Amino acid sequence: MPIHMAVLADLHDLVPLYGDYLQFYQTGKPLPAIQAFLAARLSLGDSTLFIARDEQGTALGFVQLYPLFASLELQPAWLLSDLYVSQQARRQGIGEALMHAARAHAEAQGACGLQLETAKSNLAGQALYERLGYVRDELFYTYWLGLPRQGD
Repeated sequence: MPIHMAVLADLHDLVPLYGDYLQFYQTGKPLPAIQAFLAARLSLGDSTLFIARDEQGTALGFVQLYPLFASLELQPAWLLSDLYVSQQARRQGIGEALMHAARAHAEAQGACGLQLETAKSNLAGQALYERLGYVRDELFYTYWLGLPRQGD
């Protein structure tokens, strides 16, 4: 199964996958908004996306990474922000392959680690992450402060 770093030419295939990903997390958005968001990420290069395809070229899943710094380590790191595999392609090792691509990219960039978070209800994801050596943080809580959108 081919996995490659996504470019603007992949946008047409990424948008519906990303829409399904947002539906999975019960936060659907209109496709034009998703397209604008992903086009900006790909154009600006402020995230890195990998896309998995089958042998016929059908897009099956993606992983999106954002660079960050691990302040306590004084080193660069990556946030594994989004991982999604289409419903019909699950249980075929695609999520694991995308996770390996993310790790290889982080290692090639000299990162000290990868950080991710997932829903407490995403037991399948948790099992995958732990099988791949990710350790659940039991010391820190995650907090979020929602801010008003510009123009609201």
